[in-house]
Amino acid sequence: MELLPVNEINVDPSKVLEVEQIMKSTFRLITFSRQHLADDLLNTYLASTTDLKELLSIKNAQMEAQNEQEAEDYLVSLNETLLFVANDIKHHVDFTAEVQLFQLFRLISPESHAQHPNRYRDKLVQIGSYICPEPNKIPALVSELFYNMSAIKNPIIRAIYFHHELIRIHPFLDGNGRTTRIAKNWILMYNLFPPIFIRDEEEKTRYIDTLSKSFSQLERNPKKWNSELTSFFNQEIGRLRFNSLLVYESIEKLGEIRTTDD
Repeated sequence: MELLPVNEINVDPSKVLEVEQIMKSTFRLITFSRQHLADDLLNTYLASTTDLKELLSIKNAQMEAQNEQEAEDYLVSLNETLLFVANDIKHHVDFTAEVQLFQLFRLISPESHAQHPNRYRDKLVQIGSYICPEPNKIPALVSELFYNMSAIKNPIIRAIYFHHELIRIHPFLDGNGRTTRIAKNWILMYNLFPPIFIRDEEEKTRYIDTLSKSFSQLERNPKKWNSELTSFFNQEIGRLRFNSLLVYESIEKLGEIRTTDD
């Protein structure tokens, strides 16, 4: 396996710009609204973000668990992991280092971590028809991925690129999806974007199918951008846009209510 070079990334900048503008508009409301105290709007923003985190927890539990007990156990781990991430963000810590990947793996997938504590998988694994890299290649690939991330200035692109390539590396025997998605959301949340979640089973199926097709195309044409990569990035940006609008609209609604009351 060869990682996708950063200079191959070919995302429609207008889609990224739209999300950025939504969040800029959100913070303008928080900062400059004449209808509200700034802390009113800030509290609404924080409440909206908290609601998104709760929904993220519920949806991730549904997608990662096979039964109710597994969902409950996973939800506990996910909430603990989100608190850990939120605390690091509070202390101005972005997701930039390999050690943080192991921290997330230990928190979000404790059963898998207990079987292989603080180390990558030692067996070959396969995702559908895609055979993941051999275990001895994982450390170098993960190190290269973090190096590549540092060259991507836009946090939205950086987060989605990391998500795609770490899933392709599949460094752990289990828990790769949940670890990767939390890492992606760490990057987004640190940069004041809401987390991304998969909303339903249909979206999950499309997500898995797009990743599978993208991996296959990269196997045939390594290090080259492809149409499935475009689709995957667009899907992720679409999810981020949806959540950004939820945050903005909740704040805007508060402004409308206060204006009417006045």
